[in-house]
Amino acid sequence: MGGGVIAKGQGSTATFGNGDKFTESMYFLANEPSVALYRLQEHVRRSLPELVQHKTDMQSVEEQCQGAIYTVEYACSAVKSMSNSAGYFTNIEGLLRQAISIKDQMSSLQSRSVGWCIQ
Repeated sequence: MGGGVIAKGQGSTATFGNGDKFTESMYFLANEPSVALYRLQEHVRRSLPELVQHKTDMQSVEEQCQGAIYTVEYACSAVKSMSNSAGYFTNIEGLLRQAISIKDQMSSLQSRSVGWCIQ
């Protein structure tokens, strides 16, 4: 084993050791932080347009929902106002009955006075 001659068993071990170092170096370079940031940037660049579209779609849906909520709240307040006005309608009904009664009284008095003037 002299003069730089490598035995058969030793050469394969030496080659394997160098291969491991090469693989380890490539693994380190592939996973270096700057490469990771580059891959992250690529992912963001590919995903961002779709995310922006989803955001605008959601904003549109939110606006439609807000409009629907306003409409429902307005309808509820109108129904509540109508149910609170039952007393006013009862009062109006009483006043109309009173007005009809007064008109009937005036009509009967007028027919008596017309009959009295004719005689």
